[in-house]
Amino acid sequence: MASAWCWSCLSRLRPTTRAFAPTPAATPRITSAPFHSTAVQYANPVKKKSTLVANKYRQGQILKRKKKTKTERARPPAVGERKALRKRIVLSNPNALEIEGMKDLSPETMVDARLRGTVVGLPVATLDRLRAVQAFKPKQGWPIFRRPGTVLRRDTLEMGRLFEKISGDGDALEKGKVVKKIITGSKGSGKTVHLLQAMTMGFLKNWIVITVPDARDLVCGDTAYSPIEGSKPTQYDQPNAVSALLTRTVEANREVLSSLKVSQKHAGLPGLKPTSTLEDLAKLGFQDAALSWKVFQALWAEFNATAAAPGMEKNFEARPPMLVAVDGLAHWMTESAYKASDFTPVHAHDLIFVQHFLSLLKGQSLKNGGMLLYATSTSNNPSSYSLEVGLNQLAARQAGIAPDSEEYPQPENYSKPDSRVLDIFKPDTAKDGLELQTLGGLTRDEARGFLEYFAQSGLLRESVNEEWVGEKWTLSGGGIIGELEKLGRHVRTAAPQPVAQPVAAAN
Repeated sequence: MASAWCWSCLSRLRPTTRAFAPTPAATPRITSAPFHSTAVQYANPVKKKSTLVANKYRQGQILKRKKKTKTERARPPAVGERKALRKRIVLSNPNALEIEGMKDLSPETMVDARLRGTVVGLPVATLDRLRAVQAFKPKQGWPIFRRPGTVLRRDTLEMGRLFEKISGDGDALEKGKVVKKIITGSKGSGKTVHLLQAMTMGFLKNWIVITVPDARDLVCGDTAYSPIEGSKPTQYDQPNAVSALLTRTVEANREVLSSLKVSQKHAGLPGLKPTSTLEDLAKLGFQDAALSWKVFQALWAEFNATAAAPGMEKNFEARPPMLVAVDGLAHWMTESAYKASDFTPVHAHDLIFVQHFLSLLKGQSLKNGGMLLYATSTSNNPSSYSLEVGLNQLAARQAGIAPDSEEYPQPENYSKPDSRVLDIFKPDTAKDGLELQTLGGLTRDEARGFLEYFAQSGLLRESVNEEWVGEKWTLSGGGIIGELEKLGRHVRTAAPQPVAQPVAAAN
């Protein structure tokens, strides 16, 4: 049956508005098919969450941060405070036990063979003078004892006899003799302490003591230097280093220098009078560093004067012997850290201050007698093949091997040794009295006396007998004093044992 509605009538009907559409909540949702992907009818599109917040017109975005709490920082150390703390020398420990009956090092005890192997104390009157010449080192074991002391070993007694002979207290024929020694040895064998013992003996004998506590300070490039005009090859002056040495010399030898008058004529030194003392002469060097080298040359001429200049004989007095001690000799056998004008490294022998001390090993350098002690170092030692060859040749000549013998050590082929270093140890120098002294370990008797010193100071709680000393002597590599100190300073205390309580009898 045909419909009463025609197609033209249906097309004129108006579309339904959204207001008459059913609400989304009333629209049935299909939940039976979980994988159905047909969009829900009349559903509003889901808006994406935006992390950006739209700012209003002319409204700035405020950045909010949490305030950090201020922490109080410690005061930074002052300039030079860390270096002073690192180089601080402590010579006394009030917590250590005081040793009763401990003898001091004196002109009598330093030659007494009966005291071999015992520890003697350094005289209190010489401690400030030893500090002035920087004889103590920070890493030595001074702060663990009540007072500083040193062991009298065989080498110490031999050195004491040399001081006695040169001073004229013993054999008068050897008065004014010059002893030159290069001290070597393994690490911890006591080379630096051996120099300290020599400085103490020099002060006790009223000698003039001049020291270079660390040879590295003159070649490491930390001090000012300048070329000397007219010198060929070019040599360099170190005014600040010379001024520091003059300061140490005056502080340590003030008593001797203040009693001696100037006996030579020195031009170019303002303020110097014929009645001036050697102390006044030395003070001109560290008051004005530009004059330090001229002052040092004048002072060295006064130390070696055997007679006064014409017209100055009135106040002349005989000069005492001298002790020159240098530690770390190997630093002077290589090129230094300084640079020439063409940026080539400056050899250590071109530094006139270094060259002065090395020239003392040749010829009669000390006119009034004395001792030259130059020690090598193994803890801070540069590699110098030429120095090793020179020391081996010196040791061979002392053993009686001729330089023309096949057993005489020679530099290896193509090794290019430094001829300037080998010239110091050539056979002509050995005729002038240059010797090589190698320090070894302590003997068993000396080691026992050294370890008994630790027990008396309260550092050892064990019985020091022959068996125990023999064990420590072997562990220390044959009595190396540095290793013995490490073994002796370990404090060993036994744990306290619980006391058994008596059991009451049952009634």
